[in-house]
Amino acid sequence: MEFERHSSPRTVANYELALRQFIEAQKAFPGWSQLTADDFRKHLFVMMKRDLGRATIRLHFAALRSFFKYLTRRQGMKHNPLLDVQLPKQEKPLPVVLTLKQVVEMIELPLKITQEKQAPVWAGERDAAILELFYSTGMRLAELVSINVQDIDVISETVRVIGKGRKERICPIGAPALEAVQRYRVKAGVHEGPLFRSKRGTRITTQAIADVVQKYWKHSGLPVHVTPHKFRHSFATHLLNAGADLRSVQTLLGHASLSTTQIYTHVSTQRMKEVYTDAHPRA
Repeated sequence: MEFERHSSPRTVANYELALRQFIEAQKAFPGWSQLTADDFRKHLFVMMKRDLGRATIRLHFAALRSFFKYLTRRQGMKHNPLLDVQLPKQEKPLPVVLTLKQVVEMIELPLKITQEKQAPVWAGERDAAILELFYSTGMRLAELVSINVQDIDVISETVRVIGKGRKERICPIGAPALEAVQRYRVKAGVHEGPLFRSKRGTRITTQAIADVVQKYWKHSGLPVHVTPHKFRHSFATHLLNAGADLRSVQTLLGHASLSTTQIYTHVSTQRMKEVYTDAHPRA
């Protein structure tokens, strides 16, 4: 997964954990080649009895299925027992989306509030640039962390993004976000290497950025719990609400499948129904 499929470190770790948990759950592990479909059905039943979410269960079994594909294709195993195991259908709750007003309120906070004494003098500019870039590009958290200075083209107003599976895409950057990035770079003296840095000068971590977003959400007092991914949801939904076509949004988000992007059309439709219900005299 790591070297051939270029899966993210988090995916590799999650899959490894799932395999270890399966082995530990067996009273006496007979070896992978001795397992039957019934063994996996029993395991599925135990997981469901523990009231684990369907997404957690499906992730767990995705790891097992991936491993058995490897065993049958590379290690000569004759039969994949997981082909005969039916999983519960995936729940698809609609993503929570911020309004434009809420997005602007969040983005403006870093330059409004007083930063902590131990924070670098450029912390406000960096945090503003992070929030601006999240909303302007719809990038994932890990993608934003990995950006280097040379990935941003000021002339074409674009950024080079390395997404899942190390697939590269080019995302346009809005003028406010680009200006915020330039202000941060000038004040922090960032000229090459990692774009977003910690106070020690090293590349900022995903946890540090998640903490940044959490900090400003608490300051904002917004009723919606704001996370880095909420900016991505809002980016996609606002584009579709404004008339962007689904294929373009798919490309901007870096989705491999159009079906993944389609969930945002449901958000747009639900919002349209709410507006209709509130505004139409005979709704």
